[in-house]
Amino acid sequence: MSGRQSSVRWRERSVLVRALRLWRTRNPRTFRDKVRYKMLRDHRQLVVTFADKAAVRDYVAAVVGESYLPRVYAILDDPLALGEVRLPDAYVVKPTHGSGAAIVVSDRASREARLPAEHGSWVYSHVRPEAAPTADVIRIATGWTAQLYGQGPNREWVYGRIPRRVIVEELLTGGDGAVPDDYKFFVFHGTCAFIQVDKGRFGSRTQDFFTADWEHLALRGSATCAAVEPAKPARLPEMIDVAEKLSRETDFVRVDLYDTGERIVVGELTSFPAGGDSPFDPESFNLEFGRPWTVPRRY
Repeated sequence: MSGRQSSVRWRERSVLVRALRLWRTRNPRTFRDKVRYKMLRDHRQLVVTFADKAAVRDYVAAVVGESYLPRVYAILDDPLALGEVRLPDAYVVKPTHGSGAAIVVSDRASREARLPAEHGSWVYSHVRPEAAPTADVIRIATGWTAQLYGQGPNREWVYGRIPRRVIVEELLTGGDGAVPDDYKFFVFHGTCAFIQVDKGRFGSRTQDFFTADWEHLALRGSATCAAVEPAKPARLPEMIDVAEKLSRETDFVRVDLYDTGERIVVGELTSFPAGGDSPFDPESFNLEFGRPWTVPRRY
């Protein structure tokens, strides 16, 4: 067993643990249970493609067109090659084999912000160009590629099948120069049912939920609701159309989009939101989010 495999907790490798989880999720009703059902049973290559931040670009281009993709500056097998990439003043560096980690470089960041000191720190960091020396970016990115993300084969197994690379993309900004709001479309069987709006990712983060008809839901997720209810996006029909087209080959996927004011851009396609641990307050929305989703007996 390799060092990387042995670093995965025993329960995430155990055949008995997998059998128990399969039994517990055999008749899922809530959204969380259906995500866990899918994690344990849906091992299609499509799911791997969705999770791979490099490979998913070809899928998006084929389904809705390259115009919906962020510009890419480099996709690198070896983070050391970052030293040879000519980077603009603003950019984003991410691992291709996981979620929740990125280095965002722009002059909009706080002057006090610094990159993490830990090797391979798996967090979002927003820093100014002078606080992002190439050597430090390489250090963190090298740590990313050394990690197996997703807790092993009994959890988000999909990340273990993705080449561990680094992708460098354009920093998306809105008309005011700030990072645009993040719209997350919950699409079941090709139809959007719910929309999550995240604001202020690198500041005072808020989170609101809506139906596809833009009815605000009395739901709190992992952050508080915005003080002022987010306005309905002018290009919402186009965003829903893009999300539904990208989801047509699967029973469920969450499609993350950005509206820069000039164009709609695809962020991520997420099959297992929060690894099956999405928070709902009140808890009744766990069942509500699961209702539009009929999981297949077999994938």
